[in-house]
Amino acid sequence: MSDLPIIDAPSPNFNERKLPVSMIVLHYTGMETGEAALERLRDPAAEVSAHYLVEEDGRIFRLVDEDKRAWHAGRAHWRGIKDVNSASVGIEIVNPGHDHGYRNFTEAQMSAVIPLVAEIKERHGITRGNVVGHSDVAPARKQDPGELFNWHALARLRLALPRPTRNLVDPGWPDAGFMLALERFGYDVEDRVAAVTAFQRRFRPEMIDGEIDAECRCLLLALLLPKPQGDD
Repeated sequence: MSDLPIIDAPSPNFNERKLPVSMIVLHYTGMETGEAALERLRDPAAEVSAHYLVEEDGRIFRLVDEDKRAWHAGRAHWRGIKDVNSASVGIEIVNPGHDHGYRNFTEAQMSAVIPLVAEIKERHGITRGNVVGHSDVAPARKQDPGELFNWHALARLRLALPRPTRNLVDPGWPDAGFMLALERFGYDVEDRVAAVTAFQRRFRPEMIDGEIDAECRCLLLALLLPKPQGDD
């Protein structure tokens, strides 16, 4: 059980898992208010949900028990898993998103998200490479939690992969080689530009152009090594 103060707000939108939990997927709500997002995630007609929602003031709502399959990822793929909903715990973080005035996530939110991710990760033995964003598992459809999400705060606590900063070497892959490596790392590369964009949004958020360049190659090679190293 969690030691965090969690508010139960049950959603009817779930079914039974078909896979063991091996992933955490982070989202933003992409709606104008947290109240509207919470209402939608609990509306049977909407047919969407998540396991948790984190408000801007740091309150954590539990919508679906972790042993159930919440409906948060949609059509998604990560490291060979196509039923991402069955294999993941979904966390919605209140933020209006790119369509409604995307902004920085609050300190209160990050102070809630970090221990929540830590508890889930430990509870299910999830590797840090499987703590991902919605855009990572659905690059052709989604942008969340987006380039403003503070992945570094999770990575420095070994709760997610870091952005590599040390011993970077350009392997000189042709673009086709980069895409093969990106697929090996975990991405669905059917839409090439979308996959590269999602990779950049996660690991090089200051420049998101969908173009493969030397920095992208350096970052991806480092991430494929057993222990990618970033700044603490």
